[in-house]
Amino acid sequence: MLTKNLDFEDNTVIIDLYGEHGSNLKLIEDTLGVDIKTKGNTLTISGDAAGIDIAHKACIQLYKLVQQGYPLQTRDVEFALGILSEDPKAKIADIFLDNLTIRSGKKKISPKSLAQKYYVEAIRTNDIVFGIGPAGTGKTYLAMAMAINALLNNEIARIIMVRPAVEAGERLGFLPGDLEEKVNPYLRPLYDALYDMLPFDKVARLLERGIIEVAPLAFMRGRTLNDAFIILDEAQNTTSSQMKMFLTRIGFGSKAVITGDITQIDLEDASRSGLVEAKRLLKSIPGICFCSFSKKDVVRHPLVKRIIQAYEENEKKRK
Repeated sequence: MLTKNLDFEDNTVIIDLYGEHGSNLKLIEDTLGVDIKTKGNTLTISGDAAGIDIAHKACIQLYKLVQQGYPLQTRDVEFALGILSEDPKAKIADIFLDNLTIRSGKKKISPKSLAQKYYVEAIRTNDIVFGIGPAGTGKTYLAMAMAINALLNNEIARIIMVRPAVEAGERLGFLPGDLEEKVNPYLRPLYDALYDMLPFDKVARLLERGIIEVAPLAFMRGRTLNDAFIILDEAQNTTSSQMKMFLTRIGFGSKAVITGDITQIDLEDASRSGLVEAKRLLKSIPGICFCSFSKKDVVRHPLVKRIIQAYEENEKKRK
């Protein structure tokens, strides 16, 4: 059992660092298997060398974040511990303070893991980016934030968000309404992300003017998309020909982000997934970047990580 002391200067800052009733410190204890005692402005961390090292770095970096006015939440502490466990040399501030500020003032969005930080940087510096990983890792959400940011900064003229309706299969014909009404339920997650970032009336105006377009993938055939930020969601459910069709729609001044989870392919023949093939064929082309996410990057309810892990373990046993 090793012990390390840590002294802080500002009483007001350590209140936010410790959390309500010491909740943040309790989370660090439970996650790293260490024991933390407080006495005034001094923390005493006890445990094994690895746990103490990460706890020490986390407390110092989170303290500096709060000093800069960052509104520290319990989830931030959890994300910070995950980041430092993966890379002890990581700088939490460089990740958490990389705000994709959306000028509506509705919210600020920032990466919450190393993979998310790399993903955001990849979108900034590449014309085509693939984000591949499990649900809840922020693939589509961060792409949407980057798109809105680019639109409001006049870097692009429009946003186009598409999804394949492949998972509907033959059931599509049994849904009521015309074709647009039939495919609309499959596009709903894209609308949800939009409304989470921008006021409802602003989204409605942008949709009405065609500056933001949400459409099924089949509607992209024959088009050339210039000065646009294009997001293809659920790309694991594209066929090879659909993926080729989509990637060749990209025109001058455009950027495309393709997201998907290759463990959730709904095609009858999973081997025909356009996303799987694209990863194999395009990974060495300059200007195209592939970003991978894992369960460590999940930013939804904590149970989501455990659910993904349980399914992964079951899949390994099955194979």
